[in-house]
Amino acid sequence: MTESLIDLAKNWLAADPDPVTRAATQQLIESGDEDALRDHFGARLQFGTAGMRGALGPGPNRMNQVLVRKATAGLGAYVRENTENLVAVVGFDGRHGSRPFASDAAAVLASMGFVVYLFDEVIPTPGLAHAVTALKAATGVMVTASHNPPADNGYKVYWDNGAQIIPPHDKGISAAIDAVDAVLVPDLGELRAQKRVLPIPEWVAGDYLDRVLALRVHKETGVRAVYTAMHGVGWEMVQTVCRA
Repeated sequence: MTESLIDLAKNWLAADPDPVTRAATQQLIESGDEDALRDHFGARLQFGTAGMRGALGPGPNRMNQVLVRKATAGLGAYVRENTENLVAVVGFDGRHGSRPFASDAAAVLASMGFVVYLFDEVIPTPGLAHAVTALKAATGVMVTASHNPPADNGYKVYWDNGAQIIPPHDKGISAAIDAVDAVLVPDLGELRAQKRVLPIPEWVAGDYLDRVLALRVHKETGVRAVYTAMHGVGWEMVQTVCRA
């Protein structure tokens, strides 16, 4: 059993671009610790209607660049099977690894023929959901683990209606991920130059703000409140809404 797990770890190591998780994988291989190897390489993080979440680290049972690339390749294959709309939106929060995960997701989707809109800075999850509908995308990827502990990260998938996926999409995407072998990840800079990965148009944020403000019951109020985003990224949008 240990030899097969070590083979899995070596294959993972060969595909891993991250020096941190590469070093961790190498350490696991050299240790020969069967329990640790099985914990990291004996299963894949479960993919469901909320996508997948887990601790950062090497192997398919952790969040890392290799898993994000495979998950995105599976998502892209599933979307192509179900629609001719090949437009996608990718966003990310401020967690460790979120930006490179989002960059990889955008590059993989672009390599599969998608036109990808990629946020340049952190965005609250509702901003990604709105961008999916505003840009008439088939799907959206939000790199976030929501309220999970700081050592975690995650990968949420949205459908063309701007909502998180529901059955049977979750099982279909999960099966497509399992079928992924090699993943092509072109250079993001080249994809931007070729306009296969595009920035989010400026009007999208304004449209979101207009829709939020349209829900106001009173334009002014004497209520005073304290808000903190904690370690989230909603502060800028909340501040903008409150000052509007």
